[in-house]
Amino acid sequence: MDIGAWKEAVFLARPNRFLALAELDGRQVEAHVPDPGRLHELLVPGAAVRLRPAAARGRRTAWDLVGVACPQGWVNIDSRLPNLLFHEAVRCGRLEEFSNIACVVPEYRYGGSVLDFLLEGGGPPCLVEVKGCTLAVDGLALFPDAPTARGARHLEELAKARREGLRACAVFVVKRPGARAFAANRDTDPVFASTLERAAEQGVEIIPYLAPWRGREIRLETRLPLRA
Repeated sequence: MDIGAWKEAVFLARPNRFLALAELDGRQVEAHVPDPGRLHELLVPGAAVRLRPAAARGRRTAWDLVGVACPQGWVNIDSRLPNLLFHEAVRCGRLEEFSNIACVVPEYRYGGSVLDFLLEGGGPPCLVEVKGCTLAVDGLALFPDAPTARGARHLEELAKARREGLRACAVFVVKRPGARAFAANRDTDPVFASTLERAAEQGVEIIPYLAPWRGREIRLETRLPLRA
């Protein structure tokens, strides 16, 4: 996926979850942060960042902060991107786990939640929840970077779907370059980690994919192994 052009800037501060201050071309600007995660290890004063002009006119912030540099490369922090990347990969037939898909239904209501996708074709109906991952420690991608009761609830819905005979998958789009494996972040959210473990035991497929940022292109490239 071509994510478009950007301008490089220097991160200054994050007054709240969705607002960042950056220095761009010698002046301070405000930018929307399209990721509610903590991002403590990435958004540090002086970090190189990438700003993209806001698509909507009349918005308070004229920029979106979509990328942060780390020692291994650039990390995309747009939480809207993982669903788009997954949808594109399925539509183009690039994921062997999701072959012969005839129909993709976004935002499918199941039980008490709205899950990201319903896929039809090539077997039983398949429910998919997609999560973006930006945290990695010593090559180990970790999700989440902040407690997420909503994420645990989605896993419970997937486990319920599996018990009812549907296929169910939790796809983690790892946007941190250099990641070599994936695990639940038990130290940050033990409830989510335990829920993920139970879901996997009940047949929910846990599928992490590395999605590095190369030039203007980001795509799902390599499936990562799971680590307990």
